[in-house]
Amino acid sequence: MLGSAASNQTGAAVGAHAFDTIGPAGVVAVRQFVAAAVLLPVARPDPRRFTWAQWWPTLLLGLVFATMNLSLYTAVDRIGLGLAVTLEFLGPLAVALAGSRGRIDLLCAAGAGIGVYVLVLPSGSSDWTGIGCGLLAACCWASYILLNRLLGARLPGLQAPAAATTVSALLAVPVMVTLLAQGRMTTTALLYAIGAGVLSSVVPYAADLIALRRVPARYFGVVSSVHPVFAALAGLILLGQVLAVHEWIGIAVVVAVNVVAVRQNAAIDLSPP
Repeated sequence: MLGSAASNQTGAAVGAHAFDTIGPAGVVAVRQFVAAAVLLPVARPDPRRFTWAQWWPTLLLGLVFATMNLSLYTAVDRIGLGLAVTLEFLGPLAVALAGSRGRIDLLCAAGAGIGVYVLVLPSGSSDWTGIGCGLLAACCWASYILLNRLLGARLPGLQAPAAATTVSALLAVPVMVTLLAQGRMTTTALLYAIGAGVLSSVVPYAADLIALRRVPARYFGVVSSVHPVFAALAGLILLGQVLAVHEWIGIAVVVAVNVVAVRQNAAIDLSPP
């Protein structure tokens, strides 16, 4: 589980090295193609046999994949990896809190608000576009959880993520064509983007499957709360993004709130897409 989280955030940092050449959209496009190339041979979904009840959430999940990754990478480009991933992690937290009205859950919601405020410390110089992209990624992650639960009951194995990833890859075709036509898809940028796809998609998919066969969903969800910490460390080591003291405090508060919230609601699978 720790290896999955570390690989995921390392992949995001590796992909960031290609932003100057192909932009966040280019990195996301390559990542979707890499994920589809890995998942399709494994799951082998047969779209011809999909019913409409299986198709519409699959199409929505593909749109969510594309939007989530693009908004997250845009946020990483503008406000840094640690802050972007911490804001994104509010999505699973919101889902965990949505079904409960207990005192602890209300305290968690208040704690999350305080943590985000300390993390961002809003001012006139804040990058509101980057912050907005991070929050959009959070909404997408919450949508992913709900759609994944729905598709889990309608499609066997990995057919749902395989089909949805293919949809998101098809949505990325215009981006790839544009980059190739402009001559921006250099070998170096392509390698960085492929590295992001392998580290942020292929390795976590495999590691999470192994982990979820051995540990309870609650424990998996608690350990997933290390993602913002690993994101901050990856940003520091690989991208030179030094966080201020208040940002570390904000991350710590959000992580602590996530741990409490997930332990209160163990029925939701919070594994990252």
